[in-house]
Amino acid sequence: MTPRGSSARPSKPRMRLLRLSRRGLRRATKVSLGAVAGAVACAVVAVGGADGAAVLASKPSLPMTMVAVAVAALVAIAVIRRVQFVTPSARAQRASFWLGAATDLADLELALSLVAGAHLLIAVTGGLDSPAYPLLYGLVAFAMTVLARPGAFATLGGALLLEAALVLRIGLDEHTLLAASIHAACIAGAAMAHALLLRGLTARYRRRRATRLDEELVALRDSARDYRLIAASLGPSSRAPRIRDEEERLLAIGGVGMIGDAASWVLATLKRSLGARTVALLWLDDDGERIKLKEVVSDADDITETPRLPTTGILGAVLRDRQPLLCAATKPGQLPYYDSKRAGMALVAVPVIETTLGGSASPAHVGSPNARLGHLRGILAADRDAPFTESDRDLLADATAQVLRVVQAEQVFRAVERAKYEHERFYQATAMLGRALTPEQVMETAFDAAAAIVEYDAGAIALYDKAKQRHKITAVRIRPGGEGLVDPAQLHELEFKDNAGLASMVVKNRHYLPAGGELREVSAPIYTRKVKLDEAKSLLILPLLCADEPIGTLTLVARAEKRFGKDIREMLAVIANQVAVSLENGFLYRKMETMATTDGLTGLTNHRTFQQRFEDLLERASRHGGKVALLLCDVDHFKKVNDNYGHPMGDEVLRRVARVLQEVPRKIDIPARYGGEEFAVLLDNVDVAQARTVAERIRIEISRVVVDTDKGPLSVTESIGVAAFPEDGRDRATLIERADLALYHAKHTGRNRVVTWQEALAAKNARGSSEVPKLKSEPTNAVVKAS
Repeated sequence: MTPRGSSARPSKPRMRLLRLSRRGLRRATKVSLGAVAGAVACAVVAVGGADGAAVLASKPSLPMTMVAVAVAALVAIAVIRRVQFVTPSARAQRASFWLGAATDLADLELALSLVAGAHLLIAVTGGLDSPAYPLLYGLVAFAMTVLARPGAFATLGGALLLEAALVLRIGLDEHTLLAASIHAACIAGAAMAHALLLRGLTARYRRRRATRLDEELVALRDSARDYRLIAASLGPSSRAPRIRDEEERLLAIGGVGMIGDAASWVLATLKRSLGARTVALLWLDDDGERIKLKEVVSDADDITETPRLPTTGILGAVLRDRQPLLCAATKPGQLPYYDSKRAGMALVAVPVIETTLGGSASPAHVGSPNARLGHLRGILAADRDAPFTESDRDLLADATAQVLRVVQAEQVFRAVERAKYEHERFYQATAMLGRALTPEQVMETAFDAAAAIVEYDAGAIALYDKAKQRHKITAVRIRPGGEGLVDPAQLHELEFKDNAGLASMVVKNRHYLPAGGELREVSAPIYTRKVKLDEAKSLLILPLLCADEPIGTLTLVARAEKRFGKDIREMLAVIANQVAVSLENGFLYRKMETMATTDGLTGLTNHRTFQQRFEDLLERASRHGGKVALLLCDVDHFKKVNDNYGHPMGDEVLRRVARVLQEVPRKIDIPARYGGEEFAVLLDNVDVAQARTVAERIRIEISRVVVDTDKGPLSVTESIGVAAFPEDGRDRATLIERADLALYHAKHTGRNRVVTWQEALAAKNARGSSEVPKLKSEPTNAVVKAS
C-alpha cells in the first residue's frame, strides 16, 4: 500500500541503473542491428525466399519479389553504412563493450548482406548453373583481403552455408553434387589464395609498419628520456647536434609525458581515496572562456569526447569566485564532462590556483590575498553518490598543489634546459669566431654564429668609415627559406652616409634597435628608403663595437614574429662585440699578411712570395699542359738616378714603374719586385709571342713616365728579358737564368728594349761566341736622363 498523497517512485540509485541499462540497450541495438539484419537476410535466402522462376515469371510472385527487393535494399544500406562508419574513440571502446565491438559488427553487417545479395542473384539467374558465380568468388576474395577476421570468416562461411542450402533445396544428384563441389572448391580456392597471398602480404606490411611505428615511438621516448637524463652530464660535443626546434620538441615531449603520468597517478589515487565515480582535471583555455578536459579517471562510460567545455553553470561559479564548492546533488547538465545529463550526484570542486609565491592555494588560505593574486589554471573536480565532506575538499586541494608542483618542476626544467641549450650555442658561436682570421671569414662566421643562437631569415653586415661618415654593406646572407624577404643585389656594396635610418642611429647611440626586436615598432628606414622589408616581422640591428668605438652594424631579419626576445638580444649583443673585435683582428691579420707578402715601397709581391707563386704556376702548368711566361725587368741607369737626384727620387721612380706593372698586365698576372731596381712579371697561360707583346706594352708605358724633380723632368726607360715554359725551360731555376741572360743581352745591345731567350740565343750563335757576353761597364749614353 502506498500512503495517500505520495507516489510510487523508484529510488535514485535504481533510476540510475535503469538509465544505464537503457543506454546500454540502445547502444547494443544500434551497433548490432545491421549484423542481425544481414543474418536474417541470409536465412531467408537459404530457405528459398526468392526463386528465379517465381520472380521472373510473366506473373511474378509478389512475396518473393518483395524479398528480392528487400535484400537488394539491405545490400545498398549496408554498403552506405560501412562507408560512413566512424570508429569509436579508444576511451569510448574501453568504456563500453558494444562500442568496442562496433567495428567487427559493422564488418559482419557488410559481409552477411553482400553474401545474401550474391546468393539472391545466383538463385534468380539460374541456381547452380548461374553465370553470377564469379561475382561470389570475387566477393569472397575481397572479404579475405580487406575485412577483418570476423567479416572475412562470415563471408566465407555464409557463402558455403548458402551453397549447401541451395543444394539441399534442389535435391541430391550427380550433376548437383558435381556443380556444388566445383563452386565450393572455387570459393575455398579464392579465399585461400587471397588469405595466403594478398592478406598475408597486407598483414606482413601492417606488422612491419606497426613495428616501425613502435620503434619510432620507443626511439622518441628514449630520445626524450636521454635528453632529460643524460644531456646534463654530457657536453655539447658528446651529443648529436640538434636544431632549436628539435630541442624544443623533445623538451615538450618529455615534459608533457611526465606531467601526464604524474597527473594520472594523482587522480587515480584521489579516486580510490574518495571512493569517487569520476575525478577530472579541467584546465583553463588561454582566452579564459572555455576549459579543456586534460586528465580524467572514471568508472563511467559516458565521458565526453568534446575537447573544450563551456565555463558556465556550477563549474563556472568555481572559476568566477575562485572558491571551493561542495554540492550535495547536481542538476542535469551541470557536469559538462559527461555526455549524458547526469543528475543527483554529489560534487566537490577546487580551483587550481598558482600563487605568486609558487604552489597552490591551500584550503586554509583560499581567500587570502596571495590566492586572490594568483593565476587561475583550472579546476579539480570529483563526483560520487554520497555527499562529500570538508576533509574531502581539503584532500582535493592538496592534490591540486601536487599537480601544480609537477607542472612547475617541468617549467623549471624546461627553462634550465633552454638556458643550457642557448649557452651551449653561445659557446659554439664564440668558438667559431675565434677560429676566423680574415675579415671575410669573420663576417661569414658571424652569420653562422648568429644562426647558432637564433633562427633568422636574412642578415647583413655594414662597415662604418668614421672619417668619411659613410656606411658600406660588405656581407649579406640569405638563409634557406628567406628568399624574397630582401633583394641581395639591392644590398650588395650599398653605400650610404649618416642619415636618420636605424643603422646610423645604432652607430650613433652604440645600442641595438628596435628595443623590442619588432619591425612594427619603428617607422624609420633601416639603411635607406630604397631598401624594403615588407614581409619582415622581426628585426634587430646590433652595433659592432671595438674599444667602445663603432666600426659597423650587424642586421638580422626574420619573417616570424617575436624572434629576437630579451635573452636572445643580450646574447647577440655579446656576439656582435666579439664580431667587432674579430673584424679588427682580421684587418690587422690582413695588414700583417700584406706586409709579409708584398714589398713595402712598391706594393708589389716581394721576392720570397714571387718564388713560391712561380713554383705553383709551373707545377699547375706541368700538370695540365699549360704555359707560363717570365718577364725580368730592369730600370736603365738607375744608379745615376740615385747619384744625381737622390734616393727619395729613386724610390719615386720605382713606385711609378711598379704602378705601370700593376696596370698593364691582367689581373691574374703577378708583378713582383725582384730586388733593387729589378722587377719580374709572371704571365699565366701565355706563350712567348704573347709574352713579348705584353713586355712591349710595358716598355712603351714606362718610357712615357716622366717624374718631376728639382732639376727638371726625369724620363725613365726599362729593359726586359723574356723566357717561357715549356719552350725555354721546364724548371724555375732554368727559366730565371735564361730570362736574366735575355735581359743582359737587352742591356748590352742598347737598353730600352725587349729580348726573348730565343733571340738572345740566336744572336749568340750568329757571333759564334760560347756564351752571351755580359756587361763589364755601363755605356756612356744614359737612358735615365734629365730632359
